[in-house]
Amino acid sequence: MTIATPVTAETPEQATTLEQVTTEQQAVPTSEKPANVKDVLAFLCQSFPKCFISSGPLQPLKVGIFQDLAARLGENATVSKTQLRQALRVYTSSWRYLEATKEGVNRIDLEGQPAELIDAQQAEHAAKLLAESKQKAAEKRKVKQQEQRAQQTAKPQADRAAAKDKVARPVQKTANKNPKAASNAAQRSAKPARAAEKPAVVQPVVQLTALVAEQLKVGAAVLVKLGSSPMPATVTEVNLPDVTVQLSSGMVIKTRQDSLYQA
Repeated sequence: MTIATPVTAETPEQATTLEQVTTEQQAVPTSEKPANVKDVLAFLCQSFPKCFISSGPLQPLKVGIFQDLAARLGENATVSKTQLRQALRVYTSSWRYLEATKEGVNRIDLEGQPAELIDAQQAEHAAKLLAESKQKAAEKRKVKQQEQRAQQTAKPQADRAAAKDKVARPVQKTANKNPKAASNAAQRSAKPARAAEKPAVVQPVVQLTALVAEQLKVGAAVLVKLGSSPMPATVTEVNLPDVTVQLSSGMVIKTRQDSLYQA
């Protein structure tokens, strides 16, 4: 792995991980395997204090620093090569590192000794990554502020809506706890209703006279019993025992002779 300047800018959280390495983390025993990037950075700061710095101004790392670390730590290293790559990526993507990567500045090795100089192209690349990282951080802060303002605006609106709904909701009457009083009230309200009831209309009983065979003629006026009430009709066809009649409504039906009566 060749370390000159970071190839891509990390997220603001990754870019600031280096600043979060505390003195307590730097004191992690080398016998314990680091669990995350912060622990790896603390291990590097403890093992190579002239090269890796947790606070204060940083110096750009020499080209090929990864190979130097892998050779120094050996095959049975406390940290794996994958962890080293991740830690170096975070370290070289921090804002402090990018700000230190300027044209003419010396890179340093694991012992803090000067190495090659930063050229104009490397400095320009670092400045571009720094600007992009800061822009992403600003956009994220802007989105977070907008969400907070939206929540602050939505809460008063929800409170007003709840208050309005409470005012508009009809007040429920308290149930009467006295069953005797409730019974008397029901009886008083029921009396006018019974007084207003109309007597049932008694339908007069109609005496029906059956037709004789001589009266069953086409055009004869008859009464046909449909249901409980007889209806006036006119005979249109006689084919005993069936007789076809037409009701006053225009409906034509076929019935039996014993269902016809004198009109």
